[in-house]
Amino acid sequence: MKDVYLYNSLSNKIEKFVPLKDGEVSLYVCGPTVYNDAHLGNIRPAIFFDSLVRFFTYLGYDVKYVSNYTDVDDKIINRAKELGVSEAFVAKENIAKYEEILKNINCLPFYEHPRATEYINNMINYIQDLINNGSAYQIGGDVFFRVNSIEGYGKLSNTNINDLKVGARILSNDKKESPLDFTLWKETKEGIAWDSPFSRGRPGWHTECCVMIEAIFGGTIDIHGGGFDLKFPHHENELAQARAYNHKLLANYWMHNGFVNFGEEKMSKSLGNVILAKDVIKEYGGDAIRYLILSTYYRSPVAFSDAVIRGAKNEVEKIKNAYLRGTSLLQLNGFEINKKYANKMDHYIDALANDLNFANAISEMHNIIKEINTNIRQKEVNYLLLQELISSLKEMLFILGIDNSFPTINDYDKMLYNKYLEYRSKGEYAKSDELRPLLMAKHII
Repeated sequence: MKDVYLYNSLSNKIEKFVPLKDGEVSLYVCGPTVYNDAHLGNIRPAIFFDSLVRFFTYLGYDVKYVSNYTDVDDKIINRAKELGVSEAFVAKENIAKYEEILKNINCLPFYEHPRATEYINNMINYIQDLINNGSAYQIGGDVFFRVNSIEGYGKLSNTNINDLKVGARILSNDKKESPLDFTLWKETKEGIAWDSPFSRGRPGWHTECCVMIEAIFGGTIDIHGGGFDLKFPHHENELAQARAYNHKLLANYWMHNGFVNFGEEKMSKSLGNVILAKDVIKEYGGDAIRYLILSTYYRSPVAFSDAVIRGAKNEVEKIKNAYLRGTSLLQLNGFEINKKYANKMDHYIDALANDLNFANAISEMHNIIKEINTNIRQKEVNYLLLQELISSLKEMLFILGIDNSFPTINDYDKMLYNKYLEYRSKGEYAKSDELRPLLMAKHII
């Protein structure tokens, strides 16, 4: 298989990707906390990591992609109190909305899409094991992770542990041994809770993903991903727990995507500058959003504005026009559109193999589109070349997650096209004009 190089947040450098198992990729991405509608920033990781899966799939890997729902959290509990409904109702409603968004941005199905509440017993057992090996301790009904039980805390986020201690003392919980120790289990008398040997309560957020990775994959995975804001404390604390639990890395490669910015600020609900994903999809379509998100290097911020998303939509329309015109011409003349003819992919794949540089890959795709347009404008179309170009574009669009379907041209369509040409050749333009809308609908003309 082709060598792929990825930026690893753990080492802070680009490394050659070497999977744990030949021909397989295990990938876990932290999903949303389902307490409200998703905004545009929430779906950047969904789009980026979906295209990462598509790229590995194109290369021939068997990808096991898991992303979770955090369906137990203080935000969900507070939202349920506001609405006067149960936490389960809030989570269920927002999961349904999020899954509709995933469908509209053309995300592939997951290997598994677990909910945290499905793994509560696993979490209780995991926490008990950490207590048993001295990596966690109980005070009252709460359980805390003992950060000094492992070495290298702060490496993932490149954070100085001494600086953390100074800052943490200000907000320190007096019960904890160290201000850096974080909650694994929280006793609570408010909101959804479960019985455990520690107390009636609920798990800490950082434990949930560790447990689901352990339960689904059985140990270390290839890639753990998420937004840049999860690097600390969430991913740092996950990494710490996994080291304490089985003395292994949770993942060999850690990948983080940048923010979506509105103006100069990160888009977030707390800042009140959010643009809901469902609204942008309704106005501009999922393909335009994917194009916008992927045309910026994944570790850099995406600058969002009405002008930028309109520009993305226009670019997608140009791509689709060339693609659909080419697919129709090939079918009319008896040529297949198939991956085996996709022989113009080298530069596109090279760009993606270099730390998922979708921006450069998209530039290569536009070069292909120029070739397509030049070819189909010729008096004598080179159909063998067009077959290679269109088949390659089809695969490029698949990796981007942009709709690459096209209308099937049948015998009736061919008959109409031949009639259209016959009427034009005889100067019977009124008759040919009657057929024009039917042929345009299938991009034949």
